[in-house]
Parts: sequence; C-alpha cells; structure tokens
Amino acid sequence: MKRYTKNWLEELLVTLFMEAGASREVSETTSSILIEGDLLGHHTHGVKLANGYLRDLKSGHACGDHNAMTSKEISSVAALVDGHYILGPYLVQKALERSADAARESGIGIVTIKRSHHIACLASYLQPFVEQGLMPIIMTSDPAVKSVAPYGGVSPVYTPNPIAMGIPSRVQPIMMDVSMSTVTNGSVGKAHAEKTKMAHPVILTNTGVASDDPADFFSDPQGSILPLGGQEFGHKGFAMGLMVEALTSALGGFGRKDAPTGWGASVTVMVIDPTLFSGQSAFLDETDHLIEACLSSKPVNPQHPVRMPGQAGLSRRDKYLEQGIPLPDDVVTELQKAIDDSSLKGRY
Repeated sequence: MKRYTKNWLEELLVTLFMEAGASREVSETTSSILIEGDLLGHHTHGVKLANGYLRDLKSGHACGDHNAMTSKEISSVAALVDGHYILGPYLVQKALERSADAARESGIGIVTIKRSHHIACLASYLQPFVEQGLMPIIMTSDPAVKSVAPYGGVSPVYTPNPIAMGIPSRVQPIMMDVSMSTVTNGSVGKAHAEKTKMAHPVILTNTGVASDDPADFFSDPQGSILPLGGQEFGHKGFAMGLMVEALTSALGGFGRKDAPTGWGASVTVMVIDPTLFSGQSAFLDETDHLIEACLSSKPVNPQHPVRMPGQAGLSRRDKYLEQGIPLPDDVVTELQKAIDDSSLKGRY
C-alpha cells in the first residue's frame, strides 16, 4: 500500500472541507480526527469517511458552520448541545474539551449532543486527554439506522452503539473502543463490497440463523448484526446497547421516536479527573498494578502474550507517523472520488 504523511493528508482534507463550505475550525478538527483513525489502524472509520462527509456538506444534510451549535448549560459540570448536524468530530472534540474543563474543577464533566453528524472513530479522541491524566468516555448511537436486533429477535432495532474510554497509567495507557454488537456496520459493509466472508458467524439472517455471509445482512427483509456475546451470550450486549441508547438519544431527547433520516449521531461524553478523587498517585498506582498483572499473565499461546486495549493501535500510530500511513485501496478510492468532485481534480 502507498503511504501518506499526516501533514499531506491534513492539508488535502482541510482544503476539501473548506471548499465544501466548512469553516476552517470545523475543517481542521474533522480532518485531524479522521486521520487519527487511520493512524490507529481503523481504516473503515478514518479518511475513508471524508467523501461521505463532503457529500452531506454539499447536499445540506451536514453543517460546516461551528456557530450553528447551540448549548443548554445545565450546571457547571453538565450541558446539552444541539449540534444541528455540524460534522461530528468538531462537536465531540468541543464537548470533550468542555467536559475536561469541568472535570478539573469538579471531578467530572458531562455533555450530551443531539443531532450530531457522524463522529468517526471514537478511539481517535482519547489520547490527548489521557496524556493529561484524565479519563475520557464516549458513547454514541445513530437514531436513523437500525442494524442490530434485540437478543431473541430478528428485526434490527438499534446500532452497534460503541463505548470508548481512555485510562491513564505510568506503564502504558489503556484505550478501548468497543461496540455493543459483535462487529460494526463498517466491517460488514466492507466485507460485502469485497465479496468476502466474516471471520465468524456474526450476522443473523432474517429467519434467525447465524451466518458469516454479509449478504445475509443486506437481504430483503434485512438481516441484522448479532449483539455482543452472539447467540450464546447476546443478552449482555443487548443490555449494554440499551444503556447506550438511554445515555445518548434518550438523555438528549431526540432519537428513534423522531424518525430522523440521513447520517447522524446521538452522543454523550464524560471526562473524569482522578486527581479530585483518590489523587493522581493513588490512581496511577492502582492502574499500573492492574496493567502489569495483566501483561504478566501466563499466555495461552507464548507467541501471543497478553496485549492491553489500545496497545497495538498506539504502536501502529508511532510507526505510521515515522514511515507514513498505509491506506488500503478502498480508502484511496474514496479519497480520489472526493478529489475528483472538487477543484483539486487532476492535481492529486
């Protein structure tokens, strides 16, 4: 795969977003978060998304004006934001920054966002806050999409509903980004486009049979993605998925009952400052101990020792910053489509 530098991609994406009508502030934040997804190796939720974002900006479904955001200040630690479909990376970044300021003063900050546009890869937001000794938490659902069926059902009702969290440590940070479904919409769509099978039977056909064929998801009637835990323990993923629905769409007062259309997201972010609880040293002593115990656990396979959440992504990020980011062919294709629909056509 051809490699691209972070700076080159940032310059290109910022130019494309600004040409499509986004402010510089929204363009720079969105570009940075998308590229961060690829730096961590999450290519389905990185630069590949830019073309879809640009199409929505041009059609009017997405907004690129950061001044369109409105906010209801609930207290010094809580706020409700109406994003008016501003590009999600900008909204989430601002919500995290606001929550971080509150956490430093009061121990915790929380912001709920309704009517956000898509927010990209959740893991992309975590590292800067973890490096400040904070614990960022992000949850999201898309009230316009139904892809996961409730445990025991076959009709899809909600989305994979991921939760991301960063945990500071002196040994190495923990950075998790986990869907409450077996796989994501993006991975199913990618496999379907490439005409490949899933690694496991994570799809439920419209007749209730587990399948590894993504075509069974795109059937008529539509299939679904199994909740986290699969057919055996999916009641757990189902419960966690409902928790995310309640803490995003329900908390924001806008969701599936409103039958929105188009790409969007309901989001809640929280930031916790451990310093105001047990104190930084006590907190880090505990997380260090836990991580070292996990890493020293006897591995099932000596060739594959225990790896902490986010460890591979951070290692990949360091390598890609030094050597360039290798973008898969499908990502390059989407990026080229975006270029060809702009004044930059023929220059890249």
